[in-house]
This record gives sequence, structure tokens and C-alpha cells, in this order.
Amino acid sequence: MAQKKKNVSPKLPKAALKPMVLWIIVIIATLVLLQMKGFQKNQDKNITYTQFKNAVVAGQVRTFNLMEGNVTAEGQLVDGAHYKVNTFPGDTTLPELLDKNNVDVVIKRSNTFISNIIFTILPPLLLVFFLWFFIYRQMKGMGKGALGFGKSRAKLMNKDKEKDRITFKDVAGIEEAKEEVLEIVDFLKEPKKFQKLGGRIPKGFILIGPPGTGKTLLAKSIAGEADVPFFSISGSDFVEMFVGVGASRVRDLFEQGKKQAPCIIFMDEIDAVGRHRGAGIGGGHDEREQTLNQLLVEMDGFHTNQGVIMIAATNRPDVLDPALLRPGRFDRQVVLDLPDLVGRDCILKVHAKKIVLAKGVDLQIIARGTPGFSGADLANLINEAALLAARHGKKAVTIAELEEARDKVKWGRERRSRKIDDEEKKIIAYHEAGHALILELLEEVEPLHKVTIIPRGIAYLGATMQLSEKDKYLEGKKKILGQICGMMGGRIAEEMIIGDITSGAHNDLKVATRFARMMVCEWGMSEKMGPMTFGERQEHIFLGKEMSRNVDYSESTAVEIDKEIKKIIDESYNRGKKLLADNKDKLIIIAESLLEREVLSGPDITKIVNNEPLAPKAPEPVKDIKPDKNEAEIADETEKSDVIQINDIDIAGETE
Repeated sequence: MAQKKKNVSPKLPKAALKPMVLWIIVIIATLVLLQMKGFQKNQDKNITYTQFKNAVVAGQVRTFNLMEGNVTAEGQLVDGAHYKVNTFPGDTTLPELLDKNNVDVVIKRSNTFISNIIFTILPPLLLVFFLWFFIYRQMKGMGKGALGFGKSRAKLMNKDKEKDRITFKDVAGIEEAKEEVLEIVDFLKEPKKFQKLGGRIPKGFILIGPPGTGKTLLAKSIAGEADVPFFSISGSDFVEMFVGVGASRVRDLFEQGKKQAPCIIFMDEIDAVGRHRGAGIGGGHDEREQTLNQLLVEMDGFHTNQGVIMIAATNRPDVLDPALLRPGRFDRQVVLDLPDLVGRDCILKVHAKKIVLAKGVDLQIIARGTPGFSGADLANLINEAALLAARHGKKAVTIAELEEARDKVKWGRERRSRKIDDEEKKIIAYHEAGHALILELLEEVEPLHKVTIIPRGIAYLGATMQLSEKDKYLEGKKKILGQICGMMGGRIAEEMIIGDITSGAHNDLKVATRFARMMVCEWGMSEKMGPMTFGERQEHIFLGKEMSRNVDYSESTAVEIDKEIKKIIDESYNRGKKLLADNKDKLIIIAESLLEREVLSGPDITKIVNNEPLAPKAPEPVKDIKPDKNEAEIADETEKSDVIQINDIDIAGETE
């Protein structure tokens, strides 16, 4: 039985009531002031005392009103006009004169105490009220109390919220880092276990790693596991435009920590305040360096903070001040690197628990196809796959959605609406077919996973992807030369079949040249130049980018380096050209299959090379979302609005 909704009278929010109360007070105060000022519609006529006495004798005065203790009187004339007159207190004949001429006399008693309060205290109070409301209240709303600049903005984590609580079970792929920070939790729970042997817990842990590797997540898990107060703050919360604010906030932060000891203080992005001193703008006295100096003193100064454990996170350890990283402050550096194959598999399984995954889905395939992905990238991949499955109306996430999400995160979304004419599509197909065929024929490179000519992202018109069987940390010379040869496959196929070359090999040539230069200058893989390195990269400590390469060799050596680089490129090009020339028929079949199917898997390429027939093409899935416009209109608008330079056809990243 449906329940009737109760009639609830609408209530104004508190934010709307405050301005209304203010305006009511202003209106009342204005009316009181106007009343006290004796504002009248008809302006009173000021007359002299002599004129007043003459008017009384002439019978022109009707009333006479006088406030006790005052010399100014007022009243009304016979003609209705109002008057004001300053009387003479020493004139004793005035009362008799008024009585003789029948003037209505009224003597009012005044309350001097109330009058003094109204006229002397009320105006300053109103002024103070306006100052308090418009200045203090407004500033208080800016950043949790702009008047309390020196107060720390650290947040005390609430351990009672079980729903939002993160523990070590939610962290995967960084097992070594978990073991190191687990000592903090063990020490806080059982300090005597460590103190029996005379050991002491490190005063500080600094988490170092690329963005998205789980530094903040690991800190949250420590907060969830440790049964002690946990303060969280960002490095940027210390520095303000006012001098001395950062140092004051550091002092206040550690004061709060001492009161809650034993406790943990977590500072995210510590490089905002912990950079090298004396190297920035402002010399050694700018606000940031004062904040750093105070932080150094609080962590390990004359007065040591017992029971306060500091945890910090940064992805720029190279810019931190050496005094901050020394033992006694941050005793231990915990490195969180990009996850390996096993780590990626574990991370995917953790995030897959939050979605409905179809039976038989092998996350190992996705883990193998995501080298270089961080934990944040993998979490985004799982979320994108769930959204994609929901958009297609599926009840569970399959391997197809996971692979599509991986490609979307890595290269961008498919852009089937992009209008590409048949001639350009043919060039793209042969370009990718050249890559795929060479990579399939070479044994020393990673296995081929799939080839596609579906545009993705902003400037990617096709992709050739390899799938590593396992993580490798060393690259052999043969494999690198094979990868360079595979990169040349697109340009060679264009020249061989189309009879012309395009700008589509821009990225291929760029990566191939970079690899060849690293072989000669950094890896000592050139027979002529020998096992030597040439040039040292220089990085700006504050920009964190490679600015230049220090030239520590002669001009003649530079000429020889260029010759060796060109030799490697030319030999790889000629090798790939011979492979495609000997298998030209297979190259044509792969390209034609790409034009027909748009996507070919690694096993499909293997079947073509082995002269085996491909399986029938699967039917196109029914689109669940109907566009408001037809495909012709969408393509026409895309042609008008998206003018994109074709410069990166192969973005597979198989060599990355």
C-alpha cells in the first residue's frame, strides 16, 4: 500500500537566513536612528528667543514642549507650522507669559542614562558588528580560518569509519614496501618487542616512486592498520604568501603530534617544502626555506619529538635537501616502482573484486599487455571496462571489454566516426601489415598480439601491439636490432606497395633513431666505437627535465657516432626490406584482411604466414546507443571540426 507523503513546509537553508537577519537588523537600526534624530516630514522652523516671545504676545503660539534639563524647546504655531527655539534658563517671566497667553505647555522628563547608552554606545557597537560580520566572517570562510594562519591544517584520520577504511589487503603489487612499513605498525602495537634488543624504530619513512604507484594508498593502509592517531597533510599546505606562516604551521603540527603521541604524521608531496636550500629564487631567506628549516629542527633538532613517526611521499627525490634525507630524520627510503607482471596481476585482481567479472576471464592476459602501467592506470582500466560493459548492456565484464579498456587507457578511444578515404585507409593497412609481418617473422622479438587500423585518440590511425611473455629487465643487442627492424616495416611496406612514402612513419623513425643512439652512446653496442659511453645527460634540478647532453667528446668522434647510428638504421632497413620482399604475397593478404576486418590477432597473423585460412568474420554487434544523427552527418562534422596531422601511425609501444 502506497504511503502518503507528509506535507512538509519548506524551510529556508541556514545560508539564506543569515543575510535576512542582517538586513532586518540594518533596517531596525536605521529606523531607530531616524526616530532619535526626530526626523519629520515638515522641517522645523528655527526662531530666535525674542521672535518667540513676540509670537507668544501676539497669540501665534499654540504649544510649547520642553525636555527637562534641556534649553531647546519646540512646538506648533497657530498656522500649523513647527518651530524650534533656544530658551533662556534665567528668564523667570517666561512661564507667566505662556500662561497669560493660553499656550499649552508640556514639560517632558528625560532618561539621561538610556539616552547616553543609545547615543554613545550603540553606534560603536553597530560599527563593530559590521566589521566582525563582513571582515572576520568572510576571512574565516577562506581556508578554514584565514586569521589562524599559524595553525596546522593537518587532518586527523577517523579510524572508526569501517566503510572507508583501507588496510594492507587493499594494497597489492608492492609487497616489499608493505613489509618495510609494516614495522611501524608492529612497533606501535608491540614496542617492547623491538626495545628488548636495544633497537629503535626509524623516525621517518619516505615513500619514493613514480606517480600512481600507490604511495598515498600505502599511507592510508598504514592509517587503517595502526591503532594510533594518524595526521595527514600536504606539503603545499605549509607555504603561504605571509612570512613565517609555514614555520608556524610546522611547529603547530608537531605540537599536535606530541599531544597525541604515539602517532603518525603523513606528509604528501613533501618536495613542495623540502627542495634544496640556496638554489631557488629568493636566496636563503625565502618562506619555503624557513619552513624547511623548521621541519628539520622538529624532526631531529635539540628537542627530539618522542613517539612522533613521520611518513612522507614524493616522486621527485632528486630535488630534496640532503639534510632531510639523512639518518635521524628520514632513516629509511621505501621505493615503490612500477609493478611487474606478477604485481600487475595482483593489482588487477584487487580491483576486479569491485566489479562483476565474467567466468573464465584470464587477467593474466591483461597483465601481460600492460607493461609500464602503474597501479592507478590499472584501476582506471578496470573501471573503464565496467563502464563499457554497462554501456553495452552486458551483465558481466568479459575479456573483450578489458582489452578495449586497456587500449583506451593507453592510446585513447576508438574514433570510428573519423572520415578516412579509401586511399589513406589502404596506406594505413599496408603500413601496419609491414610492422606485423616483420615482427612475426623475427624470432628474437616479443610475440605479436594484435594489429588494428581503427583510429584512436587524437593522432593515432593504427597500432601494432606485442605481448611479452614475462618481465625483462635486460635487453639484448639482437632483440633491440629486431625491434628497430620491425619499426622500419611500415615505411618499407609503403615504399614497396604504394610506391611512395608518407609522414605516417614519423614516430617509428623517431623511436628507432633514439634506440640506435642509445646503443652507440650509452650501451656500448657499437663494434667500431667499442664499450664506451659518450655524453652525459644534464637535468635541471627544479625542472626535472633533460635540458641538454654534455658533450665530452671531440667533433671527429661525433662524426663517427653519427655514422654508426646511420649504419644501424640502414642495416635494419635493408634487413626488413628483404623480409618483406621475400614474403610480399603474405604482406598483401595481411593488408587486405585488415581492410576487411580492421583488427587481426596474433594467431591470425600466424595463420596467414603459415598459409592457413582465417576463421569467418564475426558478425557486427548491435549498437545499444543510437546516435541522434546518422553516420554521414557525424563524419561530415568530424571532417569540418577535427583537422589532425597524420604523423603517428604506429604507436604500439612494442619497444617501450
